[in-house]
Amino acid sequence: MFGILLIYFIGKYFYQLSEDYNKNKWLHAILGVVIYYVGSFIGGVILGLIYVFMNDTEIMTSGTEILLSVLSVPFGLGAAWTFYYILKKNWEDDAITPDSDIY
Repeated sequence: MFGILLIYFIGKYFYQLSEDYNKNKWLHAILGVVIYYVGSFIGGVILGLIYVFMNDTEIMTSGTEILLSVLSVPFGLGAAWTFYYILKKNWEDDAITPDSDIY
């Protein structure tokens, strides 16, 4: 249930950002969710490698799988937030600002 809520809100924020700057809404909403999953995957791989290099032989116990999946969520959120920030910054720079001196 928590994962579905994360997907919904990530997609919603990217959709609203795209709507504000007149970009392709659904493309960026889906791309934001994909970036979240890629970040979670990379975070899980990094945490798994750290766990393996700590010479723990019991890496695939049920408690470890749950722990790795929970600890990889911040990596996904960080990746999605970074992508959101980059898009917003680039689109703000490209936005046309009306000049008040021109009539």
